[in-house]
Amino acid sequence: MFGAARTRTLLGPVDPARNAVVAPPLVSARELIDRAGTTDMVVGRRRVHPTRRLVLAAGTLAVAAGAVAVLRPFDRPASDAPGGLGDTAGLVLVPVAYQFDADPPEAGPQLRALAEKIKDAEYDHRGGRYMYHHTKLWGDPVMSSADGRHHVAFAGESKVWQAADGTGSQINTQLEPQYPDQESQDYWRRRLDSGPAVAGTPAPAMIPLPPMELTPPAADAAGLRELLKVEYGPGAASKEVSTLYSRYVVSRAPRAEILRVLADVPGFRWRGKVTDRAGRDGVAVTFDDREHDAQSLLIFNPTTGELLAHELLTLSPVRISSYQVILDAAWTDRVG
Repeated sequence: MFGAARTRTLLGPVDPARNAVVAPPLVSARELIDRAGTTDMVVGRRRVHPTRRLVLAAGTLAVAAGAVAVLRPFDRPASDAPGGLGDTAGLVLVPVAYQFDADPPEAGPQLRALAEKIKDAEYDHRGGRYMYHHTKLWGDPVMSSADGRHHVAFAGESKVWQAADGTGSQINTQLEPQYPDQESQDYWRRRLDSGPAVAGTPAPAMIPLPPMELTPPAADAAGLRELLKVEYGPGAASKEVSTLYSRYVVSRAPRAEILRVLADVPGFRWRGKVTDRAGRDGVAVTFDDREHDAQSLLIFNPTTGELLAHELLTLSPVRISSYQVILDAAWTDRVG
């Protein structure tokens, strides 16, 4: 579904993989492939054996954390893991329930009304050297069966502390596998449970971030339209809003202006009250890209106007393709 380009888009300039040094695996790639058996499956457009497939997919997340993947049940030590995923079944992802599911109204009037009434966020009254973000991601990379029907990906958690000059630290954690539907969970559980457990070299506790200039967005409509790439439509704007909020701690005036800019982009529909994947109350807008069978979902805090989550879904059938949940954003003087 989504590969390295999607990862780079979500992480933006805080992507640590560019400078990560990965330790050599304890088991060679050739040996892993030989263990896998003869069943073929597909990663992207390449056909590989199951164990190599696991190393590639989970390894992509681990490289972002500067590590070799540890493929074993996440709640048990390696010595107790008999192989595969063990008892860690993972979640079947259910699409967010919308207040207005059928025939949703245009989002413009509601976004403008929200922009007028938002209040200060907690971080608006605090300062610090570092912008802090705590996010959870799913959907890149995705492992698919050979016929393209069954999918699985590992959720990932990221904590980033970044100063105005780009320097700081990041911690990435690979979490449980998650599935877009029950059939995918059943399919992958049968195959992954029979695979060998693979241990690897643990990642450093923190990854240093390279210098780069970061300029927080201003409450300037023209500048925000350019920054959010609204000329390319609501799908591109949704992605750029997600990138902006995961990169910066956005103050109140720019938050309001972002809502006004989105209100002027044709195609967004108002979905009303929703509950995001972290259990928080929000209000949502969507854009249906029928040409690509995709839907973009943005969930905002109804009090402060902050972005809580961004999701991509397929429309036929309706199921999750990827998500990003912004669990926390703040200013701080401390790392860790």
